[in-house]
Amino acid sequence: MAGVRITRLPPLPTISEIIRIYRLQAKKKLSQNFLLDMNLNRKLVKMAGKLKDNLVIEVGPGPGGITRAILEKDIHSLVAIEKDRRFLPGLQLLADAADKEMRVSQGDIMDFNLDPLIPDEFKKPWEAAPPNIHIIGNLPFNVSTPLIIKWLQAISEKNGVWKYGRTPLTLTFQKEVADRMVSPILTDHRCRLSVMCQHLCDVSLQFVIPGKAFTPQPKVDVGVVKFTPLIKPLIDLPFKLVEKLIRHIFQYRQKKCKHGAATLFPLNQQELVTELFDRSGVSPDSRSFMITMEEFNRLCQVYSDICDRHPDIFTYNFRSADNAKAIRQKNHLQVVQFEKQILYGDPSDFKKDFDIDKN
Repeated sequence: MAGVRITRLPPLPTISEIIRIYRLQAKKKLSQNFLLDMNLNRKLVKMAGKLKDNLVIEVGPGPGGITRAILEKDIHSLVAIEKDRRFLPGLQLLADAADKEMRVSQGDIMDFNLDPLIPDEFKKPWEAAPPNIHIIGNLPFNVSTPLIIKWLQAISEKNGVWKYGRTPLTLTFQKEVADRMVSPILTDHRCRLSVMCQHLCDVSLQFVIPGKAFTPQPKVDVGVVKFTPLIKPLIDLPFKLVEKLIRHIFQYRQKKCKHGAATLFPLNQQELVTELFDRSGVSPDSRSFMITMEEFNRLCQVYSDICDRHPDIFTYNFRSADNAKAIRQKNHLQVVQFEKQILYGDPSDFKKDFDIDKN
């Protein structure tokens, strides 16, 4: 894919003309929204930073607005991956104009193997500066969150594109999702996604594109987010273990975090909840959005140690049918106790003994 660098494209139909020529319409079921304003496309690409001599991987190029902005840079080469076959002829028109510096591949990025498209010459040690590879994309809303979770796992495991080094990404998300990704503690948007992104990457919201700039116009604005993988993650443990603990802690966001932590362990091993908080030094009365990254790290380390001692703990699923039955049985016993208390006990003890709703 090497060749003469492209810094200027020959005269081409505009993006609007491409849409008209190929009779392209955004498909609602694919969450497609076109960004036709080339000034905004160029600004988005500019936010990616220095792209000189980079192999750029564009995800979901659609009619090719961002693609053109990328090709105006002094890049090494471009790989465009598009799921919707309707856009391939227009993208191939750009590839032909780009003197074969651009490769168009049809496929779903959720299961697309990029390895064969990246020459070994781009590989750098993880501890070094990021390689000359950059992923850019205006992602459909319906795949953006599952895709970034998939890529965060690849970053954690240093596979896929990230076996070549700390490959950065510049991507679009719904503004609310972008806010969650960059949200610090003690803020309304702090959530599981915030911790998962920030413990693995330097994450920054570059700028916001108003919804009216897209065709068709979505009901929300769009945030452009840049990710650069950290040399050392803030929680240095397997991705699935970290994700599970954080997901459970944030399960009851407005309640004390001990309630979410309790769902990590079987009903007959709830003493492990006490161990989790005692050994980590994290207050069980904290709300999830109040917990710092260092505190999450300590919680994960203790949880990992508990899982090493009790291998069945990690695979425990509190939503399983068997566990749901056990919870119903426990609640039934509590109801029976309550009824007995009404008949025979001291009414002043009702509240402290009846704790069905405390979880």
